[in-house]
Amino acid sequence: MTAPILRRLADLRAKTAGWRRAGETIALVPTMGALHAGHLSLVEAAKAACDRVIVTIFVNPKQFNNPEDLANYPRTENEDAEKLAPYGVDLIYVPDPDQIYPGGYATNVSVGGSTTAVMEGPFRPGHFDGVATVVAKLFLQTSADKAFFGQKDYQQLMVVTRMARDLDIPIEVIGCETVREPSGLAMSSRNLRLSQDGLDRAAALNAAMREAAAKASAGEPWAPLEAAARQALAEAGFGDVEYFDLRCAETLEALDTPSRPARLLAAAWMDGIRLIDNIEVLQLNY
Repeated sequence: MTAPILRRLADLRAKTAGWRRAGETIALVPTMGALHAGHLSLVEAAKAACDRVIVTIFVNPKQFNNPEDLANYPRTENEDAEKLAPYGVDLIYVPDPDQIYPGGYATNVSVGGSTTAVMEGPFRPGHFDGVATVVAKLFLQTSADKAFFGQKDYQQLMVVTRMARDLDIPIEVIGCETVREPSGLAMSSRNLRLSQDGLDRAAALNAAMREAAAKASAGEPWAPLEAAARQALAEAGFGDVEYFDLRCAETLEALDTPSRPARLLAAAWMDGIRLIDNIEVLQLNY
């Protein structure tokens, strides 16, 4: 059965108020639609953790720094509702734009420091402000107890966690494992815009990451590993590799070796589509 779709904040709050009175817990899965198996895995985790589940679908204009990217982002509300039907979510919140950014809206949530100063931050100016702002609003509008995000957007997960902590929003932010295609490519709504040939060649990103991570964990120095990975990606048909970084999993500080909990994070272009991914790098044992 397809879950009810609500578009007005007053209707959403009327529904969640009843759940609260009944002592039920609420889970939130924020999305921009174009749902795939990665999103649905978040819904499964949310269903297991809470009494009620809200999935939000809102293509947030404030987190796009490229107007063409915003215009081309897939809008598939009907298909998304059908995909959610077997999971028994309690409602789908698809807010009208004025329910998020009403006339005269003038407030922005910005997370500073090392969390946003590297990787995605310089390449997508203003992106994390847009993410933090809309997620803060969704946290408050839904009054959820727990929110579920995929680890594919690892830096975003850290930004959202920091924002909720700093603003004392009473919600637990939970990161869930990245869901991948059989080729290893991280599932993403952007993959829909790749040709089959592009999808095949894009699998080289995760392969290069896994090889570099394994060698770093074995003690090989990072600089030549990064150079070799960039060369392999160029040979696979990738365009610009914006970053291919070994960083501390907790602070995002750049590392030369995985001497503490680390992640390898990358962003690269394939056929005009920007792809991102990250994986854990096993810590060196001294």
